[in-house]
Amino acid sequence: MRRPEDGTSGDGLGQNGCMQIPAKAEYAIRALLTLAASDVSVSVDHLAHEQELPAKFLGAIMSDLRRGGLVTSQRGPDGGFRLVKDPDSIMIADILRVVSGPMAGVRGMRPETLVYEGEAKHLRDVWVAVRGTLREVLEHVTLGQVLRGELPEAVTRFTNDPDAWITRVI
Repeated sequence: MRRPEDGTSGDGLGQNGCMQIPAKAEYAIRALLTLAASDVSVSVDHLAHEQELPAKFLGAIMSDLRRGGLVTSQRGPDGGFRLVKDPDSIMIADILRVVSGPMAGVRGMRPETLVYEGEAKHLRDVWVAVRGTLREVLEHVTLGQVLRGELPEAVTRFTNDPDAWITRVI
């Protein structure tokens, strides 16, 4: 099976089986942060250089972001990409949905549509809670807040917990 360009299996899980943010999503956010800090249109080559990202892959991501209504593009000598809206009105969740689809899908399905039998009958509730937790953070953080380092309580309550900084492996 061919792996996606982000090196994952394509199911949101990395090689060690842990949940992963795809490279496509991370690259999109990094590129949009660079656009948020700029007053002028910025080319894909400049964005790629600025964030040390692969230009060809970033070009495809920027096309997705344009189709998703987050950026606009202009051709010509002063061409490039610009944000469509103010950075304080673009939620991180919006970006992730444009480039990666719905949050916290299970095998490509929405958690609320799953039905488990027997001992697993309550597992759907766990998946719905995982999605809710992701939304709690990602739907309350804007590009502008990340750019300024003014993260909301939805983020800082986790980053202030020393346990959140520890990676657990089995």
